[in-house]
Amino acid sequence: MMYVRKKRRMMAEINVVPYIDVMLVLLVIFMVTTPLITQGVKVELPKSAAEPIAQMTEGKTPLVATVDSDGLYYFEKDGNQQGPFTAAELQVEVASWLTIEPGTQVIVKGDKAVSYEAVIRLINVLKNAGAPAVGLMTDNEV
Repeated sequence: MMYVRKKRRMMAEINVVPYIDVMLVLLVIFMVTTPLITQGVKVELPKSAAEPIAQMTEGKTPLVATVDSDGLYYFEKDGNQQGPFTAAELQVEVASWLTIEPGTQVIVKGDKAVSYEAVIRLINVLKNAGAPAVGLMTDNEV
């Protein structure tokens, strides 16, 4: 009796398990490092029971102008913060953004240790830059 040997076919499957492992490791790395990348100016906002601005809830991101406790000005749009600026430099920055996106809401973020005069000066700079309306950012009352 003679045994007939069957020919084995080549298997053309790719083992994707190692690729899934690498993808999950990268996902964990990005989830851990993303909060560390966020930059900003430490500002203690005054407390208020104000309602959110309607335009912010419509998906259009506002321009945020910040004055910190040292009286320095910063500017933030779409999560990109720039600064510190002088009042004249901030006015030029805001004016250039408002020519690109007219009608954008402008919000003032002032440290609670900053004098009222510094916040009013910032509002005047923003108005001179062509801001249609200026809002004030606060923290929620607890």
